Amino acid sequence: MSSLTEIRWHGRGGQGAKTAALLLADVAFQTGKYVQGFPEYGPERMGAPITAYNRISDTRIRVHSNIYAPDYVVVVDESLLEAVDVTSGLKKEGGILINTEKTKEEVLPHLKGYEGKVFLIDARKVSMETIGRYFPNTPLLAAIVKVAGIMDEETFLREMRASFAHKFASKPEVIDGNMKALEMALKEVHG
Repeated sequence: MSSLTEIRWHGRGGQGAKTAALLLADVAFQTGKYVQGFPEYGPERMGAPITAYNRISDTRIRVHSNIYAPDYVVVVDESLLEAVDVTSGLKKEGGILINTEKTKEEVLPHLKGYEGKVFLIDARKVSMETIGRYFPNTPLLAAIVKVAGIMDEETFLREMRASFAHKFASKPEVIDGNMKALEMALKEVHG
């Protein structure tokens, strides 16, 4: 990982993009990184497009603004490929991670000529098989950690288990399902 990694999340209200960005910041912080995780607030409502951001660094982060030239973009809802310019400012050296069951060939025409890496994961399939409900943010969180090289997989899983244990202490079945979703997503994401 370079000294600073910037990630922009595109989702719809209620899909967990904001939660995933905050979880990623929390987990990276636990490993000694400097972090920022924040949503862009506006007239959000359930189903409306939303944006969230992460900055993760080995050194102090001195910039406090939205991210206009991200290293990575995470698209939580593939319908946003038509509604929002998700590749705006995206660095060619980085990559885009899209939640879809489509192939790369089917997705590329919607990326406005983006020439960087394209990573795909079917977060619906992963979450339905492991959690039993559609929560795309959990698989996408693991997938972006892997494709961006934010931390090694063992550290990520250990820190996520600790985070889930704190948040869901009275619901061990929630912890197990989410951990399975993270583990499966690390294997399922592909470029």
